[in-house]
Amino acid sequence: MNLNLENKTAFVCGSTQGIGKASALEMASLGATIVLISRNEDKLKATLAELPSPVGQKHSYISADFTKPTELKAAVEKHIASGVSCHILVNNTGGPKGGPIREAAIDEFYDTFTQHLICNHILVQALYPIMKENGYGRIINIISTSVKQPLPNLGVSNTIRGAVASWSKTLATELAPFNITVNNVLPGATNTIRLQGIAEAKSAKTNETIEDIFAEMAAESPMGRIAQPEEVANAIAFLASPAASYINGINVPVDGGRTKSL
Repeated sequence: MNLNLENKTAFVCGSTQGIGKASALEMASLGATIVLISRNEDKLKATLAELPSPVGQKHSYISADFTKPTELKAAVEKHIASGVSCHILVNNTGGPKGGPIREAAIDEFYDTFTQHLICNHILVQALYPIMKENGYGRIINIISTSVKQPLPNLGVSNTIRGAVASWSKTLATELAPFNITVNNVLPGATNTIRLQGIAEAKSAKTNETIEDIFAEMAAESPMGRIAQPEEVANAIAFLASPAASYINGINVPVDGGRTKSL
């Protein structure tokens, strides 16, 4: 099975922590040249220094804030103009705060739609022509198992993640003739800063301990534990590889079997 990513360039969003960083590290170890995308330049530089270069890759980064899509577009176009190629795009953005949907402010929907769907779309429009020219493209969107089974107290996230999933499926059909695949990875509870934040917010409301909340999350999975970011990154790296050449337009839950639907 060909998992070699040598001579491939991957743009990885949200790549200074959690699943994004784990994905960048894994794909770099498989030979990909990585373009990190995040808003914190200090963290970008630190992550850049951690990336392996087994075949002499020269990794780079783009500092961009996904709350400012116009600036993201300009930054990506500038990076492309410097001669950087692209074969793989990992769309990955931190989710909105939790809470019942009935209490969500209108701006929460606008802001989350912008940071997820609009910014994803800007990146695809900038990068798919290069993938088309290269004859190789992999677009992988990190969403949530909520597109199959809405999660309690994540109303805004459930709504926007569903929109991204439908956008992705439409793209998969349009881009397939150019040897560009589009797939979604749906992480379950994963040991990230995002999950820690959700647990802390729940703890503040219920007075449960963080440890008890994590234990409850682990118990929801048949495997009896939450995932590590590297386990989700493995699925992402596979979908980015030549081995996944005929996998297109699907959702891949990485949740230990927690999601009840097929």
